[in-house]
Amino acid sequence: MRLSTRLHGYLDYVMGLLLIAAPWALGFADGGAETWVFVGAGAGSLLYSLFTDYELGLVRRIQMPVHLWLDGVVGILLAVSPWLFAFDEVVRIPHVAAGVAEIAVALITNTIPGYERRRGARPGTG
Repeated sequence: MRLSTRLHGYLDYVMGLLLIAAPWALGFADGGAETWVFVGAGAGSLLYSLFTDYELGLVRRIQMPVHLWLDGVVGILLAVSPWLFAFDEVVRIPHVAAGVAEIAVALITNTIPGYERRRGARPGTG
């Protein structure tokens, strides 16, 4: 089963906002890396989502495969950030969980937006 790019777009905006709010909602907003990794990942995800060539993109300059690679990189960064930035003894589960979720969603999403597939673009690549 592949996730549609439209649904992926909704998830992008929801996840971006959740990442920004999570440090305060989950009680680890101490102003250190544990906070700003989430805020930066959320803000970055919102920004590149606005520029993605899919149903919910506003500017549509970033192709979907590039967007999915960015999601994967953000996911990896989130997942390893507790050890990379040495806050693993403070908090780690939200970062690892969010990172794994980012990677999983990127792996199962179609690479061609629905409006392109309906026009018959590149059969067999979506």
